[in-house]
Amino acid sequence: MAVALAAGWGAAAQPPRPGAQEANGYTRYELLAPGSAKFRIVYDITAVRPGAVAFFNPIRKGSVASDERVTDLATGQPLKFAQVSGESAKTTGLPDADAGSDYIRVELAHPVPADGGEGRMRIEKTYEDPKSYRVDGREIVFERGLGIKKNAVVLPPGYVLVDCNYPSQVAQEADGRIRISFFNVTPGEAPLKLRAAPGTLRAGPSSVQEKLGERAKQTRDIVYFLQQPETHAFDLYHDYTEEKAGVGRYVNVVRTGSTATNPGARNLDTGETIPAVHMKGAEITKAGITDHDLGPVTPESEIVVFNFKPLKPGQSIRLRMSETYTDPGRYRLAGDELVFDRTFGRAANAVVLPKGWVLTNSAAPAIVSRTADGRTRLDFLNPRPDEVEALITARREEGRPSGTGQR
Repeated sequence: MAVALAAGWGAAAQPPRPGAQEANGYTRYELLAPGSAKFRIVYDITAVRPGAVAFFNPIRKGSVASDERVTDLATGQPLKFAQVSGESAKTTGLPDADAGSDYIRVELAHPVPADGGEGRMRIEKTYEDPKSYRVDGREIVFERGLGIKKNAVVLPPGYVLVDCNYPSQVAQEADGRIRISFFNVTPGEAPLKLRAAPGTLRAGPSSVQEKLGERAKQTRDIVYFLQQPETHAFDLYHDYTEEKAGVGRYVNVVRTGSTATNPGARNLDTGETIPAVHMKGAEITKAGITDHDLGPVTPESEIVVFNFKPLKPGQSIRLRMSETYTDPGRYRLAGDELVFDRTFGRAANAVVLPKGWVLTNSAAPAIVSRTADGRTRLDFLNPRPDEVEALITARREEGRPSGTGQR
């Protein structure tokens, strides 16, 4: 079951709607010289429509685009692209295109693999848009409705933030510029408006730099598929993007109190299977494996290792790891009530209830939806750099008995 689940969708800002062409968007806006009305856009996006050979990025009406380039994030190589009309997009891969809009049509490096595969790319361009970016006295204003859920705005050198209407992380980058970033977990677009004023800042790393990770750019997400509660078992897959040159393996640390079986993995960029190596205690020490999440190795320590070809500079890999966990302490049946009690540290997490069970309580806020096979799914999207205490209860739906063989 766990290997089959590797074909399912990830949890980043909910699964794509049926027929969707994209997922996992992150946009970085770098504001250029005040008075120019120009800003550089760096847009990381994933094509997800199975078999697609092209991706279409709409050009916002009222904006003038220039300096475009597109890069395949897996290989680091440039991708061919062209600006096309909406009518052309309709006949070359995007049948629901807006006839009144223009698009950047990107030729993908290969067709999007079936069963949850991806085509990841970075689209870079410069927009000139005086309505979005303007000067007001001695201050600059950036005001723009942002439909992509994960965004960052970088102020020009020599400017400091004075107002921002949307809850955001603020960080000083290595070159001294100020970055404002956020993860929008609402269904609508973010009506962002920020102001900045001239200011003098010293560039340099913060004394608490290790605690200042950008939440909106986090690439780890996970989906739990609960089996019947009598088994204490759940299948899961978690997705992760590795970008560091020279890295050739991923180490998954099994939580204390849990048992992991049926490990498997896929390269989502190519659809290829990646073998899993299960290790415990002395095996870990003998292999010389260290990991910041592992801590001191004891006889009870347990990891699953996935090896892949070491990355070259400019390359990255999108991994999907799957396995089955058994955890009586965190997943159990209490009388007639299903109880799932687990902390989530990632920005995007999802839990799918067993078939035949109805949600009765969720202590943490969640987006609730139905899967294609009628199961209840809860998405926990957390824009804060802390943990979610996910306490869920459910009861069997009356008149629909569920056997232990169902998942």
